[in-house]
Amino acid sequence: MFETIKNCFKNKDIRKKIWLTLLLLLAFRVGSYIPVPGIDAGAFEDVISELSFLEIMNAISGGSLMYATLFALGISPYINASIIIQLLSVGIPALERLSKQGEEGRKKLAQITRYVTILLAVAQAIGIIVNFGLNAEGGDVVDLVRFGSATAIGETGAKWIAGIFLTVIYTAGAMLVMWLGERITEYGIGNGISLIIFIGILSTAGDQLVAKFVEAFTGNPAVLWEVLGFIILTIFEFAAIVAVDLSERKIPVQYAKQVKGRKMYGGQSSVIPMRIAGAGVMPLIFAFAFISIPAMIASFAVPGSAFETGVTNWFAANSPNWYGQLIYMLVLCVLIFAFSFFYASMQFNPDDVSKTIQQNGGFIQGIRPGKPTADYLRKINGRITLFGAIYLTIVALIPSLLAVILTGVGMSTDLISVFSTTGILIVVSVALELDKQLQSQLMMKNYRGFLK
Repeated sequence: MFETIKNCFKNKDIRKKIWLTLLLLLAFRVGSYIPVPGIDAGAFEDVISELSFLEIMNAISGGSLMYATLFALGISPYINASIIIQLLSVGIPALERLSKQGEEGRKKLAQITRYVTILLAVAQAIGIIVNFGLNAEGGDVVDLVRFGSATAIGETGAKWIAGIFLTVIYTAGAMLVMWLGERITEYGIGNGISLIIFIGILSTAGDQLVAKFVEAFTGNPAVLWEVLGFIILTIFEFAAIVAVDLSERKIPVQYAKQVKGRKMYGGQSSVIPMRIAGAGVMPLIFAFAFISIPAMIASFAVPGSAFETGVTNWFAANSPNWYGQLIYMLVLCVLIFAFSFFYASMQFNPDDVSKTIQQNGGFIQGIRPGKPTADYLRKINGRITLFGAIYLTIVALIPSLLAVILTGVGMSTDLISVFSTTGILIVVSVALELDKQLQSQLMMKNYRGFLK
């Protein structure tokens, strides 16, 4: 990969794209530090630490949510909108037709995704403001003095003005992040949305590691052992994820010879690559999104109420009771398996692949064309998806298991949030995809130079 980057900087056009990408990513990080007037950042940070279901959203935003900055929502509304449109494209005929209309259809779907992003950004902004107001200790997270005198417009009026103002600011921040991602995709290197998530997760991990080093060198050297153990475990998990991510099952396909006029076509062999981790991190994102719904609903309840206490005790990753953690883990495993098979069925259609192979005069050796080929591909895809689901489940449970082990031996679990499964999977996947993008750019430039 380092050799690829070195060769990319030797090419003028690719070097410009890389610098533009870095500049836009720098703009994203700068926006992550711009404070929003009228917000008590300390109260925001306290509430975030109590609401575990917001940890992933905070990591993706690069810590912006915890510090209540301009980009607090990050790229999450756009990701959720993309997932919703992708799912609806399977069930709604109109959206399905757009997805099959080439470039023009993709532009219309992209525009619809932007509109849905605005709606989701507004909904998330309102939810966060209301949620934080209910859970903040010692008062609201909003400084009402900055939005008008309570004696002049009343406390209720000040709260409404503050809420509307913050909703507009955070929605605008989310749309600006989406715009930066689209510009990176259009003019830079790689997928802009993925790179923004990549930078956000690395920034969050970097901040926490720096805090640990500061703690170690200011009177608590034992923390260095925690950091060393975290680094070793991360390296092992990176290696395992890369090995599985690059693994694939290649099904050989033979094409029969066809004579058309004076020319002979076909007679070649090819393969159908079926990746073990073809669904990537999407099953995990879906699973964590669904499993966080009870905690999200409980967070809107009155703190200390029976409902809020019941959810915390019986269904939470950080439940004080072992049975609450066990139920959470079991439900998470079931959701990961369910979404793995669901997403695999969306990505790979054995009937369509079998039909395409048959139309091009191809066949799998030992398997008859048509329905037998589709059944064979469906069987292979089911086995690969099962292995992929087991792999995702094991990786997803690592942080929870580590938290239990470290708590049992009396060690800190602060770095477990950095050791996020979803975060590590995203980082590895984006890094591998970026390497492929750079190699394809180099190959394109080399071909162009050869033709000249």
